[in-house]
Amino acid sequence: MLKHTFLRVIAPVFFPFLLVSASANAQEDLSAHWGGTWVVEGTLFSIAVTIKDEEFKVRQIESLGFEWSSKNGSIDGNVVTVEIEYAGVTGTIQAELVDPNTAVAFAATCLPDFMVVCMLSKDRQAVFRKVAEK
Repeated sequence: MLKHTFLRVIAPVFFPFLLVSASANAQEDLSAHWGGTWVVEGTLFSIAVTIKDEEFKVRQIESLGFEWSSKNGSIDGNVVTVEIEYAGVTGTIQAELVDPNTAVAFAATCLPDFMVVCMLSKDRQAVFRKVAEK
């Protein structure tokens, strides 16, 4: 009985602190920062990103000779997913904003998996830096 009385008195006092602590540890929504020009760190490879009607659109600026196409992507907070096609390969690229000017991208899928580009992209990531706002 004493234990239950203790919980009834203490729980209302500490519960609000637990909520504040949990929300402070939640990841900040950076989705408003996707639009702009992005360059892969250490390269000249660059893309322009625009957001229209909640769709993520990518346009090549400097593709380093790689001819690829993409469909409009989807945004879920700090994560974007885009389907691409390149040299007979189809894949899904996922990127996550880690701060307003930095995104980390990787190939979430790549088919057919025996293609060289799929084998080379496995377990790799690219760091994109924003160089201009939309």
